[in-house]
Amino acid sequence: MPVRWARRPGRYPGSPRGRGTKRVARTYNVVTYGCQMNVHDSERISGLLEQAGYVRAAPADDTPDIVVFNTCAVRENADNRLYGNLGRLRPVKDKHPGMQIAVGGCLAQKDRGEIVRKAPWVDVVFGTHNIGALPVLLERARHNAAAEVEILESLDVFPSTLPTRRESTYAGWVSISVGCNNTCTFCIVPALRGKEKDRRPGDILSEVRALVDEGVLEVTLLGQNVNSYGVEFGDRYAFGKLLRACGDIDGLERVRFTSPHPKDFTDDVIAAMAETPNVCHSLHMPLQSGSDDVLRAMRRSYRSDRYLGIIEKVRAAMPDAAITTDIIVGFPGETEADFQRTLDVVREARFSSAFTFQYSKRPGTPAATMADQLPKQVVQERYERLVATVEEITWAENKRLVGETVEVLVAVGEGRKDERTGRMSGRARDGRLVHFATTASDGGSLADQIRPGDVVHTAVTYAAPHHLNADGAPLAHRRTRAGDAAEAGRSPRTPGVLLGLPTIGAPSPSPAPTTGCTTH
Repeated sequence: MPVRWARRPGRYPGSPRGRGTKRVARTYNVVTYGCQMNVHDSERISGLLEQAGYVRAAPADDTPDIVVFNTCAVRENADNRLYGNLGRLRPVKDKHPGMQIAVGGCLAQKDRGEIVRKAPWVDVVFGTHNIGALPVLLERARHNAAAEVEILESLDVFPSTLPTRRESTYAGWVSISVGCNNTCTFCIVPALRGKEKDRRPGDILSEVRALVDEGVLEVTLLGQNVNSYGVEFGDRYAFGKLLRACGDIDGLERVRFTSPHPKDFTDDVIAAMAETPNVCHSLHMPLQSGSDDVLRAMRRSYRSDRYLGIIEKVRAAMPDAAITTDIIVGFPGETEADFQRTLDVVREARFSSAFTFQYSKRPGTPAATMADQLPKQVVQERYERLVATVEEITWAENKRLVGETVEVLVAVGEGRKDERTGRMSGRARDGRLVHFATTASDGGSLADQIRPGDVVHTAVTYAAPHHLNADGAPLAHRRTRAGDAAEAGRSPRTPGVLLGLPTIGAPSPSPAPTTGCTTH
């Protein structure tokens, strides 16, 4: 993610020395890398800072008083991206006494004090388990004029008890659990996020209701492995029950979840998806490889037949279901035959989208020390063949929707060319990206009437591998409370829902790529 810095003219307001003639609120900016879990954690970081009196910096044309990097450790280039941005930020900080830099997230949990050793101009390093400590650490670092590094080995409070500054008026993340009990050999996340901790169902539903009361129409239930939810309190059917309970919340129009693990996927979840009207018929279920030998080496406790069997059951219950996935190419020891088997499963599964990755060696994972690490050129060539196969299939699947009417929840930032093409964009109920025309049937423009968060029905006129176009006049437009909030410039703020972790008894992306801690 590129970061732009601009020097603020004049004296630095809000510095600890009180420079400037008038004390003003200190400004902040949060830079996020990685998966949906990190995006949601950044909403909490923003909520904490605003509760502490900070204000968000104006985009691009100002130098924030505080910059927080919320990092990811899953991909091999994560370190380079962070330290590159820290290096570019150093001269900016040198010119602005009182500016602070904080580094949190998975890479901070992994590298700990190494970050301050490599970049001594960093003021605060905090981990995945103590996000709530950030305002105190910033103040302590400012008072002591020294770096503060605080990494906990387990959660002190569940993150959803923290205040949250939501980025969307119409859609919200809701964590149902954190951590992961799986031991995939390629993944460092369990070591950084810890063992699975489940929230109480009542806490989750309270947060969902609070979001709906603010006008939110869509929630995504979020966890490293959502369908193992309930493991802490011994109910293997807890996730299906939670989906059904979401169906009883008035005003909640769409429910999504990410990401399930095939080994924990049970028939009751399929039934809950099919029988609960507001649960979307979209499923993101990571495959990782179609080869049973590679799955075994990855320590993925399912095989390709089990995976395809789940898809068959999902489509039998919901013929319109859109299924997306994650696939890793070039895992150590992967043969050409193994790779061909992955292509076979992709062709049979008929994914509507797939996030494809070249295997990335991560120190601290068992796979990093495995024999038969593949040459880069072999991995690259297989990756290109996989991408070509996926796009052929997704394009064919999307073409089947030409002429169909889709319900689109209008979004912000989904369509990069919308301004030039006169379109707006959003997501259909199945998660597909739709660019739709805003020209009315009488030739007038609807662009000033349709707001982010409104709902539009429109007919698909063209299909591409990664999106749909609807170039006719919208068939219907429904104004919503979420649209009202967007028009007024309001975003939901939730203060945190209840306290503590569950003990005994009843107890929580194309979309943003699910690279990392939710790709299980």
